[in-house]
Amino acid sequence: MRARRDGFTLIELLVVITIIAVLTGLIFGMLGPVNGLRDQVNSASRLRQWGVALGAYVADNSGDLPRRGQGVQPVGQINRPEDWFNALPPYLGQPGYGALVAGGRRPRAGDNSIFVRPGAKDPGTTAFLSYGMNMNLSPWNLASPTKISQIERPALTVFLAEAPGQYSSTYPSAQPYGCVAPYRQQGNILFLDGHVTAFSASYLGVGQGDPQRDDVRWLTGTASDAQASKY
Repeated sequence: MRARRDGFTLIELLVVITIIAVLTGLIFGMLGPVNGLRDQVNSASRLRQWGVALGAYVADNSGDLPRRGQGVQPVGQINRPEDWFNALPPYLGQPGYGALVAGGRRPRAGDNSIFVRPGAKDPGTTAFLSYGMNMNLSPWNLASPTKISQIERPALTVFLAEAPGQYSSTYPSAQPYGCVAPYRQQGNILFLDGHVTAFSASYLGVGQGDPQRDDVRWLTGTASDAQASKY
């Protein structure tokens, strides 16, 4: 009679390990797109909250838009009440960014915060704003804030976009402040009328420059357009 064999041979163990590794890879490969879609949806939801706050701010300020904050430089000045990251959060029942930093509560990566998009990496700088206002909209070099009535086509004009993190304003550009498309090669855009739409990186001009799409307008029809070529 043949002796009963206990356990597995080395070859059998290697086959089992290989099968598990393949299955694990397949599972994670399927979860990747799912997680990307989830994060994209959550980021769009945050942008819609900003859109609600913008509408309320404009109504309370005779049609004025908030200021964009600093332009091509990383954010260093965070205490101006007119900048979007300080002016809008109170309309959502939250403190402005400057107040958070002053109170030792600077947002961090992974926080459930309107300032932090899902998956954004903290640059470790003074500010961590993973959304940026249209750099060409209501800049500080204009004597007064831009009014929404001055914008030629507000429903097609960008207000906020997903951004690298250390800048308060952004634009399609190869420069470090350029807008990003972090989810499945797509980027969410909040328009001045409050709606949010996702576009492909190539359509937005991520890493390249403004392709001047008629339905994603970074130009405003105001005096600030004269500076846009420098971005």
